[in-house]
Amino acid sequence: MRFLKKLFIVLFIAQFVYIILLKWIDPPITITQLVSVLTGDGLKRDYVSIEQISPNARLAVIAAEDQLFPDHGGFDWKLIEKAMQHNDKKPNRIRGASTLSQQTAKNVFLWQGRSWFRKGLEVYFTKMIEWVWGKKRILEVYLNVVEMGKGVYGIEAASKTYFNKSAATISRAEAAQIAASLRNPKIFTVKPLTKFVASRSKWVMVQMNNLEGDEDIQQLITEKKK
Repeated sequence: MRFLKKLFIVLFIAQFVYIILLKWIDPPITITQLVSVLTGDGLKRDYVSIEQISPNARLAVIAAEDQLFPDHGGFDWKLIEKAMQHNDKKPNRIRGASTLSQQTAKNVFLWQGRSWFRKGLEVYFTKMIEWVWGKKRILEVYLNVVEMGKGVYGIEAASKTYFNKSAATISRAEAAQIAASLRNPKIFTVKPLTKFVASRSKWVMVQMNNLEGDEDIQQLITEKKK
């Protein structure tokens, strides 16, 4: 029993130190990326700083995945409530309500899945990165670790794979296509362009136009991290 307590304390301190370190260094590898390698999907990734990521890409993922990202503390409670109501009525068609912060926490620290245990850990890591990292670092890490195609992780790898250019130079339409695929990038592919991505990317571009003038959004998509 004493050994387990000591082990728990060591693990708790280790994960806390790891969270702090990741405010400045890139995650060496994630569980999802490791699984991708082991299952034969491969691993294409190339971490870049937020200064090397086009404002188009930053704006597109916010528009597509979490329009309240600058304002919430890690969770969109209204969206979570709507998702729970939907899932109660249609249990065979589960709807998610994860913010960019939650998705980042899940992708960096955890594994894919829907268990309550994993969800509890996701809540913890989400709050921790909100407190320790801040919004700009969360956005930067998200754009570097999230899956954007089969074996393709991060905006730099996606930009090079799909458009043969760096993340710093992708256009508004290209960024919208990548963001539109994020619901399931292995099925809703950018290349070849699926009907879903073609249609949703148009909606994403409209949302980008609507959000771009917001002062809080502007701070995330144009200013460099501090």
